[in-house]
Amino acid sequence: MTKRGVHIAVNNLSHRYAARGPVTFDQVNLVSLPGEVLAIIGRSGCGKSTLLHIMAGLLPPTAGEITIDDSQVKEPSPKWVMMFQAPHLFPWMKVSQNVGIGLKFANWSEDRIKERVEKTIKLVDLEEHAESNVQDLSGGQQQRVALARSLVMEPEMLLLDEPFSALDAFTRAALQKDVRLIAKDLGINLVIVTHSIDEAVLMADRAVIMAGSPGQIEEEIVVSLPEERNAQDPEVQKIRGHLMETFRRVSTVEN
Repeated sequence: MTKRGVHIAVNNLSHRYAARGPVTFDQVNLVSLPGEVLAIIGRSGCGKSTLLHIMAGLLPPTAGEITIDDSQVKEPSPKWVMMFQAPHLFPWMKVSQNVGIGLKFANWSEDRIKERVEKTIKLVDLEEHAESNVQDLSGGQQQRVALARSLVMEPEMLLLDEPFSALDAFTRAALQKDVRLIAKDLGINLVIVTHSIDEAVLMADRAVIMAGSPGQIEEEIVVSLPEERNAQDPEVQKIRGHLMETFRRVSTVEN
């Protein structure tokens, strides 16, 4: 992949699930610069996951639009790929088959699929499990398979809907670090929806706080930290504290 990220623009976006139903969020505006890791933080029910689904083309907005460079997001595309909380793998398939399923649906030749899959499996450190059945893998390894399945399409944007929330602390920390480094290396924009302040600090270049009903972007904070991030580092703790205090203030206003 030679492109170093894309420009994402959320313009006056509003959404409601039914014509006369409650508004999920209203007049949301947001920009993500090429190659950026953007975290969207908020309590359950503020509309952050719905926003992510619209960015992936899985839901239509009620009003407004999302553009990626010059393309308006109207439907799913291999250029913008979403990872969910559960890996949603095919349990009867091997790791390599799960990773390559999208390329098979795209009618790639077997040789091209094999070459791309081997490269991507290596990228997520699963070479020794390439021919294993996915049901024999740990939860963290299964999420790495899901990550590889997303990366094999060489997307411009990867959307993460709390994909590490069910993992143990050590596996979660390893994946947070690896996913950020892989995205930076490949030039992929990451958009992460999370309710975890720690995850936002360890992964993001910028964090926005979404709150209210209907949801709104209330605050935006630049996470200015070195690439190597340790949760115990004083600078990491300083930004974590700032984010936590901002989140509490916004939540107090909301309540």
